[in-house]
Amino acid sequence: MVLNLALPPTADFVINDQLITIKAFNASEAQQNLHGQAVNIIASGPSISELSFSMLQDTATIFINGSISLIGQHDFTRVVGYVISDDRFINHQPEILQTYYKGQPLYATLAVFEAMVITHPEIMCTYYDSMRILYPVDRPWGVKSNQSLLSKLTFKNKWLHRRKPLSCFTDDDHFIIDASHKPAAIGVSLDITHGFVEAGTVAYVAMQLAFARQASAIHLYGIDLLNSSQPRFYESASNSAPSKLDKAVHERIVPSFDLLAKVYKSHGVSVINHSPISQSLFNFN
Repeated sequence: MVLNLALPPTADFVINDQLITIKAFNASEAQQNLHGQAVNIIASGPSISELSFSMLQDTATIFINGSISLIGQHDFTRVVGYVISDDRFINHQPEILQTYYKGQPLYATLAVFEAMVITHPEIMCTYYDSMRILYPVDRPWGVKSNQSLLSKLTFKNKWLHRRKPLSCFTDDDHFIIDASHKPAAIGVSLDITHGFVEAGTVAYVAMQLAFARQASAIHLYGIDLLNSSQPRFYESASNSAPSKLDKAVHERIVPSFDLLAKVYKSHGVSVINHSPISQSLFNFN
């Protein structure tokens, strides 16, 4: 039997004796609703360096990881989100956040915020009200911020810290899960207020965020995948973070993206991949 605990609505961090409280994402918050706008999600694939942004700058835009550095080169007037799901980005590229993050709506996991407490405490203290927590649905309890809460639970079981199979969520109306997919189940969230499904890339998290925020269409840029061994557009060959995309592309990422596009299309939301590198990989029709 799976015990279904509600996700914590907030998380507390103490920075220099100051208590900082960050809210969890909640789609019912009025400020989260994009009211049917089309949204561009800009990733960090090398093809970004060949892209003309003149037609994109006034469209609602969600950046992920290092792509936020593009605001230093282009005048984006509708930045509606910045998504980081892996704390390794914070530790490997701390200068990007320091240089380009100025209070844009930031959506991140608890692990990311825990890393920021160490690397960017001043950013946390200044902009915490613009930040929202995103929880991975299959392992929301396995980070430090939840330990104080867990210590108060009289029914502490080891499973709270374990990754749960996506098959546990097949009967949850907030998710669509394909438990028959091999080698492991895949899925997609219909409202990441209740958690997001991982697929091996932060872009997948950003897409679920855009859908939950009532976007009318999701346009993807820089989701290259096939050239993931090359440095990201903001990196050099000597300073590129390792990528684990190659192994996961065909087994997990592509099937997950195809499932997401199919599910969201059935809800009236189109997903369009503009990367000339990976366009042929996906079946978004």
